[in-house]
Amino acid sequence: MKEKIIVVLNKMGLHARPTAMLVQITNGYQSTVKILKDDFEVDAKSIMGIMTLAAGQGSKLNFVADGPDENEVLVAIENFFKSQFGE
Repeated sequence: MKEKIIVVLNKMGLHARPTAMLVQITNGYQSTVKILKDDFEVDAKSIMGIMTLAAGQGSKLNFVADGPDENEVLVAIENFFKSQFGE
């Protein structure tokens, strides 16, 4: 199990389009991926789950991956957030 804390830098936060893109990324890996924010934990492969986090700019998200490609999925997620969702 690996963890990575990522801060949402995008000024619009983690809205619908990047959430859908994040789900596409996480679904491309075998590992389970959870997102923890405040007292909430959601499945990073669920659009509805991620949207309930209401992760605005500056939100700290703790990604927890567990599985055979846990390192790779966390790198992919980190790169996606660093790109500010391509916006």
